[in-house]
Amino acid sequence: MIYETKAEWNDAAHKRVVLFGMSGLGKTRISSILRDGGWFHYSVDYRIGTRYMGEYIADNAKREAMKVPFLRELLMSDSIYIGSNITFDNLTPVSTYLGKPGDTAKGGLPMETYQLRQDQFRRAEEQALLDTGYFIDRAEELYGYPHFVCDTGGSICEWVDAEDPRDPILSELSSRALMVWIRGTEAHTEELIQRFDRAPKPMAYQPEFLAAAWRAYLDETGLSETSVDPDAFIRWTYARALAHRQPRYEAMAKNWGVTVEAADMATVRDEADFAQIIAAALPG
Repeated sequence: MIYETKAEWNDAAHKRVVLFGMSGLGKTRISSILRDGGWFHYSVDYRIGTRYMGEYIADNAKREAMKVPFLRELLMSDSIYIGSNITFDNLTPVSTYLGKPGDTAKGGLPMETYQLRQDQFRRAEEQALLDTGYFIDRAEELYGYPHFVCDTGGSICEWVDAEDPRDPILSELSSRALMVWIRGTEAHTEELIQRFDRAPKPMAYQPEFLAAAWRAYLDETGLSETSVDPDAFIRWTYARALAHRQPRYEAMAKNWGVTVEAADMATVRDEADFAQIIAAALPG
């Protein structure tokens, strides 16, 4: 770790952290608070949507627009253009592009298309994570920011092997910043499941997990791939995905960083509160 003790963290002229954990436990809220306090905020999901998947997203929208003769004529004559309006607070274009597998009449995607988009997202997220060091240097050298927070997506744990000391992503991240796991309780998990059940959203999955979940769902329901209700499948999968991710986050924190409780992070009002919580997670 780049800060081995409380004293090293407290005395550091440049504080740099990577926040990771389940979506919905406050990573982006904390990052926004730190940004308001003068930290550089690097959003991995924003980088994915603007740098690595922007063309996929725009082309998909164009593909649908081209089916409408009126819009097709305007696009072909360069009279209009289509783009995604991604912001730190609105990453909907990314999740909409990822989509959900199942019955196309219900808004689903054929599994082959869904897997292709999952693969695209994986490559995008891996590269966006590896871009963190570039943005640390850019934030300091170009803009003069002394402190840096990387706000990762919930799927970071799907693409790394926390038990491998040579894992390229974790090696790079931990060499430049302190890895901080925001750990939720069982109550948090239940709340996230209930929230997701009310409004299911697209997810990114480790390929092996997705393949096993898809087979199990088809076997359990007796449905064909083309008759699966997309929302029903991702609702069924969500709790299993959280259970699958929990030990992976835990291993990341154990081998590469520190753990802080989501309840403690929920009390953070400013960068001083945040710095105190991180200090408490480090050895004395």
